[in-house]
Amino acid sequence: MRGIMRCNLLVRYSPGDHVIVWSFRQMLDRQVVKSETATIKIPQLDFEIPPEAQRGSLSTVEGILLRASEELQALQEERKKVDPQTAEAIDQFIVKLKACATGSSSFTFILEDPAGNSFVENPFAPSLDPSLSIEFYERTHEQDTSLGYAFESSEASVEPHGSVGAVAGRRAIAQGSSPEFAEALFRYTAPEEVMTFPSTCGACAVSCETRMFLTKIPYFQEVIVMASTCDACGYRNSELKAGGAIPAKGKKVSVAVKNIRDLSRDVIKSDTASVLIPEIDLELTSGTLGGVVTTVEGLITKISEALERVHGFTFGDSLEEGRKNKWLDFRARLIKLLSLEEPWTLIMDDALANSFIAPSCDDIKDDHQLTIEVYERSWEQNEELGLNDMDTSAADAVYNPVDNAP
Repeated sequence: MRGIMRCNLLVRYSPGDHVIVWSFRQMLDRQVVKSETATIKIPQLDFEIPPEAQRGSLSTVEGILLRASEELQALQEERKKVDPQTAEAIDQFIVKLKACATGSSSFTFILEDPAGNSFVENPFAPSLDPSLSIEFYERTHEQDTSLGYAFESSEASVEPHGSVGAVAGRRAIAQGSSPEFAEALFRYTAPEEVMTFPSTCGACAVSCETRMFLTKIPYFQEVIVMASTCDACGYRNSELKAGGAIPAKGKKVSVAVKNIRDLSRDVIKSDTASVLIPEIDLELTSGTLGGVVTTVEGLITKISEALERVHGFTFGDSLEEGRKNKWLDFRARLIKLLSLEEPWTLIMDDALANSFIAPSCDDIKDDHQLTIEVYERSWEQNEELGLNDMDTSAADAVYNPVDNAP
């Protein structure tokens, strides 16, 4: 994955409230995985634990801070002989660090890993954690170099592959996608023409070709399908993007799942859609799972696999029995949805209206289990999507010229 992972954990302390004190204790007991490339920062103390320290460790927030204070304390006797002033300043800093580790002051715990191999536990999972935020963004060239991902100059000698044409293009897109993805798309229409253009592999940065075509999905809209396959490293990627202008309103699609036929409904989930299943208190925020083309059954399976992959070590021997049973119970409830012992509701809320659940009949008006709600986006949603600062005046002037002639 080409991206930096940064976890921000805000730990607040209020000595007058026993409930908050308990939550603070829970904050300090969170499990933390720190890889050999991760850096830990506490801005309030202007403190940083570099990648070389505590590398490859599995601990807790409290354990990492206490170990850091012990390592600082280890050489204090020698420092006092050589530089008493510096030693005194470090003593004062150790007091502040231990205050954070033992629960006497609030602080922000930032874990940043260019390789994305570190982790801060969410004790409320699968629910959202109001104190924890995770960011992903592109690495710099210097970070790629430090991780050994520098690219050789011989990459230009690798020839891209691919062909143009409806039949060959369809076969190429199917090759770059999962069978489920390709089957769901070509069920609606085959591409009349597949466009190819040069691009770069997202895994190894070697030149390859991306294939793209436009298709219309009934009761939905035009979508752009792009697929890439790298001959050098074998990386395959397929993406689905909405075509046309940005919709003026958001859309919430709900379906009552009652029978096997409902599990086979086609689902298009964009990367801006959130997923809710009220019956099991499941909520996935926008961006989770990215953009996928699947079925209702396939979506539930992907959610289960993603939760197990992200929280895999949560099921280890170090986890206390209560939390482990909670996770196992939730996973069982999630898989139980597919047995249809009881009806349940799948809700997809997409601020850009780019998600879709297929009707079970020819006319969408006759599908009484499917509900579509169109709503006005809030200012916060527009801000998150970057629409508040979007200036289209130049384009408007070109495409909608004002005739000032008398």
